[in-house]
Amino acid sequence: MYRYLLDTNIVLFFLYNQDELDIRVRDIIVNDYKARLYVSMISVQEIIHLYKKNKIKTTWKRAEDILPSIEFNFEILPITREHVLTYSKLSIQELHNDHNDPNDHLIIAQAITERMTLISSDSKFEDYVMQKLDFIFNCR
Repeated sequence: MYRYLLDTNIVLFFLYNQDELDIRVRDIIVNDYKARLYVSMISVQEIIHLYKKNKIKTTWKRAEDILPSIEFNFEILPITREHVLTYSKLSIQELHNDHNDPNDHLIIAQAITERMTLISSDSKFEDYVMQKLDFIFNCR
């Protein structure tokens, strides 16, 4: 059994625009019945925030509908002490990009801690492979 942590953009693409998922990622999410799919509570918070700011187009009627909708499709990964410890050790100064999103860093730390493969459309995540991140890039 494989475990995957889906980044916020992948969750939104799956729910509202599957054409943005490359064939490999779509196959994992839709067809791989052995896969366990997780979404960080950070991603849930980000999606609620984007919804409240009218930054995403969805069919949700209220912000309260978001969590049950995500839980219907995926397992929610809470933030633990171990995730925060990994986050605190994550090296971001050495990287050659300007990746300053603390939410992304915590999602990366969760994937590393849980030994899950992280799936994202954010190419900056590739820089964390040298820090034990198992990563699949969704090429849109």
